[in-house]
Amino acid sequence: MNYQDTVNWMFQQLPMYQNKGNSAFKKDLTNTINLAKHLNHPEDRFRSIHVGGTNGKGSTTHMLASILQEAGYKVGLYTSPHLKDFRERIRINGKVITEQSVIGFIKRNKAFLEANQLSFFEMTVGMAFEYFADQEVDIAIIEVGLGGRLDSTNIITPELSVITNIGYDHTQMLGNTLKEIAGEKAGIIKQNIPVVIGETHSETETVFITKSEEKHSKIYFADQLIVTILESDLKGAYQIHNIKTVLQSVKVLKDMGFNISKKDLEKGLLNVTANTGLQGRWQILGTEPKIICDTAHNKEGLTSVMKQLEAESFNHLHIVFGVVNDKDLGPIIPLLPKQATYYFCKPNVQRGLDAKVLKKNFEDNGLKGEVYNSVEFALSVAKSNAKVTDLIYVGGSTFVVAEII
Repeated sequence: MNYQDTVNWMFQQLPMYQNKGNSAFKKDLTNTINLAKHLNHPEDRFRSIHVGGTNGKGSTTHMLASILQEAGYKVGLYTSPHLKDFRERIRINGKVITEQSVIGFIKRNKAFLEANQLSFFEMTVGMAFEYFADQEVDIAIIEVGLGGRLDSTNIITPELSVITNIGYDHTQMLGNTLKEIAGEKAGIIKQNIPVVIGETHSETETVFITKSEEKHSKIYFADQLIVTILESDLKGAYQIHNIKTVLQSVKVLKDMGFNISKKDLEKGLLNVTANTGLQGRWQILGTEPKIICDTAHNKEGLTSVMKQLEAESFNHLHIVFGVVNDKDLGPIIPLLPKQATYYFCKPNVQRGLDAKVLKKNFEDNGLKGEVYNSVEFALSVAKSNAKVTDLIYVGGSTFVVAEII
């Protein structure tokens, strides 16, 4: 198989949460543990930092990777989902895994993967861990895929655990209360391993403190850190929370012996996109009219993004919007501005919500717009309708953003 054949096999033959949603989620680490054993435990052959949370974990992982790269470390980075190419999930110093490495991993292990019916995410984690081990990275930043306790990445013993925040997302799998969700995220806290919590909330604070005490893990709440917030090339007011989480994490890493100078820290934050290839976070796609996209897709994320939109200067707002079919629209629609013109579209994935259904939900709540048969067409119409003083926002789902950048 060539690279495209290999990726198609991974996408189509085995369960993939990105496409199928809840049915691909496995509440069991047995498969991942068995794969790790089959691969001779690559997760034990490199140092790591484990990053979970409801929002901000993508930005946080990329900021940490960028800073450590500036400090001279060889840094692995595992994230999900990808926007354009599967290989975006697995990088070393910003460079994606080679096509040949992807092909080789599947070829060597295809019989095992099929026999044990591993999911797309499980095999991808195994591929990343083996790649980082074989390439002898100094450290790898590992982003949790979903939840924490039962996520496939949770077979590592990291140098540091980071939990950015807790919000209502994937409630079908993680629980219906913030305490339940926090309990799942707290599952990445390991014995005697320090943990940084990005945001302090009365409903979840005790969950993290109790778990850290149980694990004899020193706990730090980043939002309680008194520090000057440094500038980053990742724009959006909401990044302030992530930057503070990163600053606290770096402080802990330095105390552990990592050699990170102030200059490394400053340069790392200013060059996240260039160093790591991160896209889709308050990304400016055009001017006159200004076009902004963002991958925020839940209540907490969209609340921050909408506040940021309010701070922008424009004559009229055009919003290209699409979601997945398991998204609870109830908490989301009230966040969105009624005075905007909406361009409803369906992201081109199996989980995409029909744009007509999306329009009906929005119209029932006083938000007006039209249906378009693709994200690209919706954006093209928005561009033709918008004046140079207007603003176009594209979002609602990672998959919507992926189709236009």
